Amino acid sequence: MAPAEAQGRVDYLRRSLALEHFFAAMRDCQGLEILDLGEFNQANRDYIASLGHRLFHEDLVAGIDQIFGSGDPATTQRHPELAHEFLSQTMQFEPGQFDAILVWDTLHYTARPLLDAVTARLLSLLRSRGHMLALFHADPRAEQVQSYSFRITGPDSLELHSRGVRRPAQLFTNRGIEKLFDRFASIKFYLTRDSLREVLVRK
Repeated sequence: MAPAEAQGRVDYLRRSLALEHFFAAMRDCQGLEILDLGEFNQANRDYIASLGHRLFHEDLVAGIDQIFGSGDPATTQRHPELAHEFLSQTMQFEPGQFDAILVWDTLHYTARPLLDAVTARLLSLLRSRGHMLALFHADPRAEQVQSYSFRITGPDSLELHSRGVRRPAQLFTNRGIEKLFDRFASIKFYLTRDSLREVLVRK
């Protein structure tokens, strides 16, 4: 049973070069398996299906909230038993199962050392030469950030729905993003006109 679809308001539409290149990497392919780590929405499932691929879904932020609660993530996510519970219940897929992963802005809400374990899990789930798309808030000093549900409306366009303002576990400079993905084969940054930076990495 799929989770209830997000009911957040539409904040805005945006063009996404990273998304365009994400789909371009799959051109002329059929039957790929893609993982979406954002809030479930039917638009993404339908769009991926229209390309001949299969979309799997797991709401990473909802899982964080369920296991760790609403406390300071820098404190709650360091609790060994809770961290073990989260990792034992999250992203339980086969190694190398996915050709691509839509991470969206979810990594902002995972504190180290849990973040390193999550990133390693993502790397293990991705097939060789698979791609992963992630978005990062541009202000590394913000105490609160807008969380979004991302809905694919075209090969290079997204509809952003608000999930509310929340405290990030951490924010990233460009150098921090490079270090986060240093085990991947390549990383590419995309210039944007809003507060979100787009990153496409390849295994």
